[in-house]
Amino acid sequence: MFSKAEAQIIKKEFWTAFAEAYPRKWLLYDTKIKDVSFKFYVDNKKAQVLLDIEPKEDDKRIIYYEKIESLKNILHEEFLSEAILERNYHLPDTGKVISRIWVEKTGGISLYNKATWNEIFDFFYESMDAFERFFYEYEDYIRDLEINT
Repeated sequence: MFSKAEAQIIKKEFWTAFAEAYPRKWLLYDTKIKDVSFKFYVDNKKAQVLLDIEPKEDDKRIIYYEKIESLKNILHEEFLSEAILERNYHLPDTGKVISRIWVEKTGGISLYNKATWNEIFDFFYESMDAFERFFYEYEDYIRDLEINT
């Protein structure tokens, strides 16, 4: 087990190495949709690429989620076949309810095992690249909050 300080150093080394391995500007928080963002996550058991939808107004969160959900077949068939969609995802730390779409890699990888970093980097790159291509392809539709009745 690592001390808190050692873990922080390893995390910093990990993210620096990832940026050097794949030097590009990721979309992340620049979706131009308030409280809708892409994220990378890694710990000692899994790596995830996430799209979190977390507006304070629940109705906005549901609309954005349902728009992406309506594209689920396209997302699965053309971009990320293993994407998981969850309308009401409870954040473990706070219990806050958000909507989340994500892909995950588990088994034999860890932030704390440098021998697995390249595998995680490749997963991050391939998954986020596919997620971004999906988002850019359908962003006008996703962004449009007008409800046609």
